[in-house]
Amino acid sequence: MSPRLAGRYLVLGLTLVVMTGPIVWQFLTSLRGRTENVYAGVLPSEPTLDNYARVAESFPLLQYVGNTLVVAALAVTSNLLFASMGGYALSRPGWKGRKAVFTVLVATLMFPFESVMVSMFLTVRDLGLVDTLAGVWLPGAVSVLNIMIMRAAFLAVPAELEEAAVLDGAGEWARFTRVFLPSARGALAVVCITSFMGAWDDFLWPLLVLTDSDHYTLQLGLKTLAGATTVNDQRLTAAGAIAALAPMVVLFFALQRFFFDGVGEGAVKT
Repeated sequence: MSPRLAGRYLVLGLTLVVMTGPIVWQFLTSLRGRTENVYAGVLPSEPTLDNYARVAESFPLLQYVGNTLVVAALAVTSNLLFASMGGYALSRPGWKGRKAVFTVLVATLMFPFESVMVSMFLTVRDLGLVDTLAGVWLPGAVSVLNIMIMRAAFLAVPAELEEAAVLDGAGEWARFTRVFLPSARGALAVVCITSFMGAWDDFLWPLLVLTDSDHYTLQLGLKTLAGATTVNDQRLTAAGAIAALAPMVVLFFALQRFFFDGVGEGAVKT
């Protein structure tokens, strides 16, 4: 093995350790018994799944998971619908103002969430959606980044396919649903994964909007678990964190082939 190749493997190995080390540590901590020292070695002496059962007993885990799934499902559905339609519109030539709209949308990406969250909260309050799951979902109903991803994917669709559809008598809606969407399945998978992760992992916005614990999402529930004086146990916190991570891991591995295809589609033409 050449020194250059060995150096690449070394860098990749170090990156793997840095990226996955905290997750592996959390997982191993969640397997430790009640009396076992959390810092006593790397591997638990007597692995047990008891901590996961204790998490479910300590707070309404299933209720928080259900609330989060509702928000995530709404976010995925609305992003797939609006991002694909918006990306398609921005990819179509021949209408005035297309470049101006594209420029404005890209410019909004420069503003951090913290700079607009007050105005967003006031809007949600005026709509009467404070302390509702709809209020949690609404700001993430469509992402500008997802619109850009779909636009890039649609621009990469060969013009010959659309021309053939036009010759066959397909209208605008038929071309969109039968030509462009099937050709951008990878980009749709990217939108699905990013939308789900954004809704599932969101903590700050639900913290601002929700006040009733019955409406808490999973991240807020885990915060109450970690901060509760009666259950301040690192094993429980680790088990809750792993339980929250599991759905995202499953979703990614289920869609990873489409995900990487979608990344490639977005890099073909912008």
